[in-house]
Amino acid sequence: MKPPFVKDLEAGQAVTASFLVFSKEVREKKTGDSYLSLLLSDRTGKIDAKMWDNVAEVVDSFDRDDFVKIKGLTQLHQNRPQITIHKLRKMEDAEVNFGDYFPCSERDREEMWAELRAVVNAVAEPHLRALLLAFLNDERIAARFKIAPAAKSIHHAYLGGLLEHVLSLCAMGRLAASHYGHIDADLMVAAAVLHDIGKIHELSYERGFHYTTEGQLLGHMAIALRMLSDKLRDIPDFPEPLRTLLEHIVLSHHGSLEFGSPKLPQFPEALLFHYLDDMDSKMEIMRSVVAGDAAQQLFTPYTHSIERSVLKKERFLNPPPAVTPPMPAAAPKAESRPAAPNSAFASKLASALRPE
Repeated sequence: MKPPFVKDLEAGQAVTASFLVFSKEVREKKTGDSYLSLLLSDRTGKIDAKMWDNVAEVVDSFDRDDFVKIKGLTQLHQNRPQITIHKLRKMEDAEVNFGDYFPCSERDREEMWAELRAVVNAVAEPHLRALLLAFLNDERIAARFKIAPAAKSIHHAYLGGLLEHVLSLCAMGRLAASHYGHIDADLMVAAAVLHDIGKIHELSYERGFHYTTEGQLLGHMAIALRMLSDKLRDIPDFPEPLRTLLEHIVLSHHGSLEFGSPKLPQFPEALLFHYLDDMDSKMEIMRSVVAGDAAQQLFTPYTHSIERSVLKKERFLNPPPAVTPPMPAAAPKAESRPAAPNSAFASKLASALRPE
């Protein structure tokens, strides 16, 4: 059952709705009794929820990644919406439309896929074009590439997010190559398509976004190198130096050891691609944290991935009309009376003014 969606919830609203359980914790009140602390989600966002009473009746009936129907009340907690749950039950998959619960790209995925194929077909270097088409023509890869998020939670963390991120990098890479004459545009397109290809196997996105066992043990860079090696077996004349450049871009695209790259970018396209990848990620983070924050403050909460809060620029430039508080009712005026004269002073004044 849907709506209402998270984005539509307001303080003081009675809620009967269904959500995906993003996280679940059993905590203890000061009295020693248990309560549930949940993070509920749908395709429009996430909201905190607490269940204070009757916890024992439901605590073992559901878990993370289950769908639940709740009845409760939306309130403001620390100036942010939170649901106090009065009733909760687990829902069966047959009761829900999965598309209501998972965030997805606003763009049509098939249209994006057609756009990516056009970009790849325009690659002039024949070996790179053959390699990229080998990936795109693989039906198993294509099926996952079209729906994969670009990350579990940090950036482009929605269905179709990886494809959207790749297209953005293709566009920026070609634009940068037109500005810097020594940059190879075809290599930038190949970098965009291949740098995160391992994420289609690193992440599980059938029911919530989580790491697969393969993803936890290897990570997307190692998975990408393995996928690259598999495809290159079918292109026997692929130049070995060009293969090395691609492998280096995959290994170095996070930019530093601190952020998970075993090598620093060591040629212009590799360094440029790292900065474009980082920029595209951060622009999406900033967009999404502003879009997902319904609070009235000018700044979003602190976001760890970018180490800052974000100004809500449109709210800053176009603040909502100020609400003028009602004027208090005027107190009735007291009757005006002349002040009583000072008798001693009045006598002296009269004496002084009396003619001799």
